[in-house]
Amino acid sequence: MKKNILAQAIAIALMASPLAASASEAELLKRLDKLAAEVEQLKAELAATRKKTDTVEKRQEALAAAPAAPAMVAAAAAPAAAMSAAPAAPVAAASPATMLGPNTVLSSYGEVNYTRPRHDSSKSQADVARAVIGITHRFDEKTKMVAEFEWEHAVTSASDKGETEVEQLYVEREFNNGLRAKGGLFLIPAGLLNTNHEPTAYYGVYRNFVETAIIPSTWREAGLGLSQTLDNGLTWDTGLTTGFDLSKWDSTSTDGRTSPLGSIHQEGQMAKSHDLSVFGALNWRGVPGLLLGGSVFTGKVGQKTPDFPAQDARLTLWDLHARYTPGKWDLSAVYARGTISNTEALNQTFAGNPTPVPSSFYGWYTQAAYQLWKNSDYTLTPFLRYERFNTANGYAAMPAGLAVATGPNEGVWTVGTNFNVGEGVVLKADYQKFKVDTARDRFNLGLGYAF
Repeated sequence: MKKNILAQAIAIALMASPLAASASEAELLKRLDKLAAEVEQLKAELAATRKKTDTVEKRQEALAAAPAAPAMVAAAAAPAAAMSAAPAAPVAAASPATMLGPNTVLSSYGEVNYTRPRHDSSKSQADVARAVIGITHRFDEKTKMVAEFEWEHAVTSASDKGETEVEQLYVEREFNNGLRAKGGLFLIPAGLLNTNHEPTAYYGVYRNFVETAIIPSTWREAGLGLSQTLDNGLTWDTGLTTGFDLSKWDSTSTDGRTSPLGSIHQEGQMAKSHDLSVFGALNWRGVPGLLLGGSVFTGKVGQKTPDFPAQDARLTLWDLHARYTPGKWDLSAVYARGTISNTEALNQTFAGNPTPVPSSFYGWYTQAAYQLWKNSDYTLTPFLRYERFNTANGYAAMPAGLAVATGPNEGVWTVGTNFNVGEGVVLKADYQKFKVDTARDRFNLGLGYAF
């Protein structure tokens, strides 16, 4: 178009003499001025187009160059912590997280479950178990902030059972040698699920009992941590954090029997911090598809509470875990054991109540899953798990007549399947058979997602 306008201008100039005969000089100048204005307008439009193109190209280059912040499933979870504890689960590939900008990523996971007891269908219930929103922001290529906010059981109020909580909130800095340091509220690298707890990352509608009753589920502490992954496939984690508060123990409630540590965790909520704790974890991935690891967490739990008879009580929790994914198989196992020392005087004050403080508790499970069928959009993976656990395996010695019976060694068989739809969505179905408390036998259905 620009060439056509210039050609017309030249032609008019060559025909100046004939035009002079039929048009005045003023009219000719008017036409030339009009053509010149159109040429200038075209130049302005071309300049604006180039500016827009440059802006788009720079934006694309910035997105490509920005370090990718990990999404949560998941994780769930928990970008740096997940790397230090377990490999990404092969249950389903997580879909890409939502980019809010070149340095900010939005992630999420959630689940809705249905349970029908085998022996009493009147207790069937559906529950929006949790909905989690995560934000990861990179200040630069080596510094990031990770936050997760969770809502449990659909409704949160003073009269409802729901909860709203900050699941993670920490800042991490990576150094030139691969060493990572973080501070804030973060997940403890224990077991296989604590740092990879998104519904797409585990088999079955519910998280297993060992990693909920013995190792508290989504167990997090406020403090400082260091971690590093070495060239030989070894990852180590260590840190100094808040711990548990034994003064919260309610001997009249069954909460301590459900999960000893779950009943006294502090979750960063005005946490008593006179007695701090330390943790350490090692995980080795030197063979493709294989993870071998373990962790330990220990610290006093009396928290210098005035007139508390267990000032020197100490908690120690350790675990060993393994996972192997050869071909279509996914095999895993976890053993965890906890002890609480110096509880004799405290338990004497609880005499006659149903739930004194145990001196030991433990659990283990083995699990096998097989990818039976897969196409471009769907994956069907049946699994079988057996676990054994006891939340009150032993008690400190008590005076005659005050001895407390230990808890049962409960065993649970879980058989079911995960059916993954596309990326990041999973449908689940399973049946659970309890060895001791058979009234808990149940059918479960679940829907989960993570991105």
